[in-house]
Amino acid sequence: MADRSSTREITHYLNVENAKIIAFLMVAGFVMYHSIIHLKYGNDSCKWLMSDGRFPGYHTWQPYGCMTHKYTKSDARMCMHYLSYWGGRNHIVFLGDSRIRQLYFDFVNLINRWSIKLNNGSKEALNNFEVNLTTIQPLIKKLKDSTKVLWLLQDPVDELKLNVNRSAITNEQIDDYNKVSIDILENSPAMVWSSSRLVAQGMKKESPDGLHISQSALELDSQILINMYCNNDMNHNDGTCCNTPETTTPLQIVTFSVLLVCIVSAIALFLVLSRLMVCFLLHSSMIYTENASEIFTSLAKLAIIMFYFYLCDRTNFFMKENKYYTHVNFFLPFAYVMILGFFFTENTEQTALLHRDQTDEWKGWMQLVILIYHLTGASKVLPIYMHIRVLVSSYLFLTGFGHFTYFWTKGEYSLFRFCQVLFRLNLLVICLCFVMNRPYQFYYFVPLVSYWFLIMYITMAIWPHLTKTSAETNTLHYIYMIVKFIILATCICLFYLSEVFFEKVFLTRPFKGLFVTSDDSIHEWRFRWQLDRFSVLYGMIFAFAHQLLLKYKIVSDTSTGDLFSKPISTIVMAIGVAGIAGYTIFSCFCRNKLECNEFHSYLTFLPIISYIVLRNVPGWLRTRYSSFFAWFGRISLELFIVQYHIWLAADTHGVLVLIPSYPVLNVIITSFIFICVSHEMSKITNVLVKYAVPSDWKSLLRNLILFIAILLPIGITNGMFS
Repeated sequence: MADRSSTREITHYLNVENAKIIAFLMVAGFVMYHSIIHLKYGNDSCKWLMSDGRFPGYHTWQPYGCMTHKYTKSDARMCMHYLSYWGGRNHIVFLGDSRIRQLYFDFVNLINRWSIKLNNGSKEALNNFEVNLTTIQPLIKKLKDSTKVLWLLQDPVDELKLNVNRSAITNEQIDDYNKVSIDILENSPAMVWSSSRLVAQGMKKESPDGLHISQSALELDSQILINMYCNNDMNHNDGTCCNTPETTTPLQIVTFSVLLVCIVSAIALFLVLSRLMVCFLLHSSMIYTENASEIFTSLAKLAIIMFYFYLCDRTNFFMKENKYYTHVNFFLPFAYVMILGFFFTENTEQTALLHRDQTDEWKGWMQLVILIYHLTGASKVLPIYMHIRVLVSSYLFLTGFGHFTYFWTKGEYSLFRFCQVLFRLNLLVICLCFVMNRPYQFYYFVPLVSYWFLIMYITMAIWPHLTKTSAETNTLHYIYMIVKFIILATCICLFYLSEVFFEKVFLTRPFKGLFVTSDDSIHEWRFRWQLDRFSVLYGMIFAFAHQLLLKYKIVSDTSTGDLFSKPISTIVMAIGVAGIAGYTIFSCFCRNKLECNEFHSYLTFLPIISYIVLRNVPGWLRTRYSSFFAWFGRISLELFIVQYHIWLAADTHGVLVLIPSYPVLNVIITSFIFICVSHEMSKITNVLVKYAVPSDWKSLLRNLILFIAILLPIGITNGMFS
C-alpha cells in the first residue's frame, strides 16, 4: 500500500503542466547562460568560425556555434561578382610558407627569417620571429579600416612521416611559434585563425608527407574562408557564420508592441483578480472579467512563446549548427521511438475503422518520424525522402477522410464550423508570419491543408447538399456524390495540365500573397500542390466507399472481430503487405527525385490503403493503440510548425544549439522544450478559438469584420492589391 501511495504521489507531479514549468525555467536559465557567454566572449560568429569547431563525422567540420554554407564554384563566383557589382574590392592576399603555397606564396619576403626548417628549430629563430611579428603590428593597425587580416596558426605535423631534411620541425616547436603569435596578436586588429589547426589536427594522418595538409583538409579550410568572406552578403539561409541577423521590419515592431500590451494586460488583470476586486462586481461582470482574464492570459503566453521564437531564429543570441546525416543518426532514434510507442500500447473501446484513437496514433508516429527526418537532414537519401512524402500525403488523406465523414454523417456546413477549422489550423502560422517576417507559404503544410479543406467544403456544400440521411432517402444521391468526385478530379487535372491556368488563378490579387514565397515565386506552391494533388480526394473517396460498405453490410466494424471472414482477411492482409512492399521497391529503384515525384501522386494511395488494411482488418489490432503515439498525434499540427524555429534553426536549415559541444544532450534538452511549447500552443489555440469563433452568428460576423479590418491595412501596405 505504501508503494502504491508513493507511486501516485510521483505520478501526481509527473505531468505535462509541471513539465512546461520546468521547460520555462530551463529557457530562463539558458538565456542567462548565453548572456554570460556573450558578455564574456562576445557574439561575433566570425570569431566562432575561425577559432573552434569539431568533427561530427568523417570529413565533416562543424564550427563552434554557427552554420557554414557549402559553397560550390558557382556560389563562390556569384559572391565575387556580387561584391564587385556593389563596389566591393575582391583583393585577397595569402601570405605564408609552403603549407599555404596552394593559395599564395609571398609573405616570406616580409618576415623571411621565421622558417623553422631553415634555422634548424633554434631558439634564435623563434626570437627573430617574435621580433618580426611585433614589428608588423603598426602595419596591421593601419590596415584595420580597409583590410581584414587573418593570422593562420601553424598546423601540426606528423613527425613519423617527415623526411630527414624536415626532422627539425616538431610539434613542440610549432606550439612555441603559435604561442608567440597568439600572445602578440591577441589584442591586435588581426584575427587569429586557429580552427584550421584543429582541422589539420583531426586529419593529420591523411597528410601526404607529414608536413603539408591533405586535400580534404585544404577544402575544409577553403570553405571556412569563403564563408567568412561571403556569408554576410549572400542570401544563404544555411550560412549563419559571419552573417548579421536580418533587420526588424516596421510590421514586426508593431506586432511586438501588441504582444507586449497583451503581457502587461494579463499581469494587470491578474493583480486585479488577486486582490479580490472582482468580488465587488455584479455576476455578469464577474463572468466578463474571468473571460477577459482567460483571453489575456492565453495571449500573454502566446506573446512569450513568440518572443522565444524570435530570439531563437532571428538573432544570434542562441547558437546554430548544421545538420549532419548518417544512417545511425536517423535509424537509431527511429528505432528508439518505435520501441517506446509499442511499449505504451493499450486497449481502446472504439472499434470503428480509423477511429479517433487510431488516427491520433497514426498522426503521432508519422510526426515523430518526420521530426527525425528533418533533424538529421535525411532528405538526401531518396528512399527515405519518398517514404516521408507518403507520410505527408497520409496527413492529407486523413484530412479528406475525416472531414468528408463529418460532413456526410452530420450534414453541418455552417460558417461557424468553417471558421473554427481554419482558425485552429492558422492561428500559429499567422502569428509566426508577423513575428518572423516570413510569407504564409513558408509554412507550406498549413496553407496546403487549409486550401484542401476549403475545396472539400465547397465540394460538399454546393447544391445538392449530400448527406448520409439524404442518400438513405434518395439513392440517387450516391450517384450525385460520385459525379462531384469526377468534377473535382477533372478540375485538379486541368490545374495540373495547364501551368498558365494554374498561375492565372493563384496569382490573382488579392490572394496572390497567400501562394507566393518572399521572392514573389509561385514555384514552391505549385510543387507542393501537384505532389499531393490527389491525396485529399483519395481520402474522400475512401471515406465514401467505407460508408457504402457499412450500408450494404459488406463490412462491419461495430464489434471487436475481424472486418472479413478469416480466408478473405488473410488475402486482404497479403495484398496490404504487397502494396507497401511494392511502393518501397519503387522508391528504391526510381532514379531521382524528379522522376519519383512524378509518379508519387498516382501511387501514394497504395501504401496508405495498404497500411489501413493491415491496421484495421484484424480485430485484435484494430482495438489496440499506442497511447504514446496518440498523445503526440493530438498536437501533431503544432509539432510540425513549432519545429521550424525553436528546435531546428535558420528556417529549418540547421539545428538550434542551447548547449554547445554536447550534441546529444542538446537534442534532448531542445526536444523537451520544443514538445512543451507545442503542447502549450495547442492548449492556447483551444482556448482562443472559443472567443475568436463564437457559435452566435452575430458575434462571429463581428469578429470576422474585425479580423478583416486588421488584415486589410497590412495587406495594402504589402502590395496585396497592387
